[in-house]
Amino acid sequence: MTADSSKYTPAASSAGAAGFTGSALGKSLVWSEEFDIPIAWGARWVGDRTSAYRYANHNPDDNKLDWLDPGCVKVSGSVATFTATPAHHTLENGRQAWRTGLLTTEYSDEGFQVRTGDYAEVRVRLPHRAGAWPALWTWKDGGNEVDTFEYHPDNPHLLELSNHVNDACTYYTDADAVVPDRWVTLGSHYGARSVDWYVGGERVFRDGTGVGHGWSAYLILNLSLCAGDYHPAPSGTGPVTFAVDHLRVYR
Repeated sequence: MTADSSKYTPAASSAGAAGFTGSALGKSLVWSEEFDIPIAWGARWVGDRTSAYRYANHNPDDNKLDWLDPGCVKVSGSVATFTATPAHHTLENGRQAWRTGLLTTEYSDEGFQVRTGDYAEVRVRLPHRAGAWPALWTWKDGGNEVDTFEYHPDNPHLLELSNHVNDACTYYTDADAVVPDRWVTLGSHYGARSVDWYVGGERVFRDGTGVGHGWSAYLILNLSLCAGDYHPAPSGTGPVTFAVDHLRVYR
C-alpha cells in the first residue's frame, strides 16, 4: 500500500453501475471467514509477519507505525476487532511503534490465494480515530497488489481504490455509505482486463486495466497506523480500533 495519495484522481459518487453480488455471473462462494470462531492462527491466518513489510513484523519505510502482534485481533460476537495501542518498540526511523493487528493468508498452512476472476467482499465498520489506516489488499512476490479499499478518518467519506499491478487508482467519495463508525460492504472483482470495485453492492469504479491472466496473490486484512507524513498520526495514546464482520471470496 502506498501512503501518497497525490496520484489518485477523483471518482464521482454517482459512478455506480449495475449492482453486483458475489453469486452473480455464476460465481460461487469458495472461501470465507465469518469470524464466528476463534482465529485459526497458523492454519488459516498468520498475524506476526508479512513479506510486504521490510522487517516482516514492521515497516517504517511506508509511513507506518505498525508492530504486528496477533494478540491485537480478537473475535467476539462474529466480529473481529483490531485494536492498536502504543508499543514498547522504537522503529528504525526513531518513531514509536504501535502494536496492531494484521491477518494474512501468506505463510499459513492453508495458503489461500485469490486469482484472476475472483470477487472478494469484506464488511467493515470504519474507524474514527486519527491515525487509523485500515485496508483489504493483496500481496505476493514483492507486488501483485490490489487494494479493495484503504481508508483514513481525516477524509471521512473517501475510499482509496488501487490496482498497483497495472497502475490504476482513484478516490471514491460517498457521504452516505462511507462514514466513520458505520458498517459498509466493500468488494473488488479481479478481472483480467479490468478490476471493478463495489460499495454496498453497487459498482463504483472500473479501472480498464485489470490484473492480467494468471495473476494470484495472498489476502491481507489489517489496521495500519499512519506516521504522519501524508495523513495525521494517532493523537494521544488511546486505542485505535477497526471491526470486520466477514471476508468472502467468490469464484
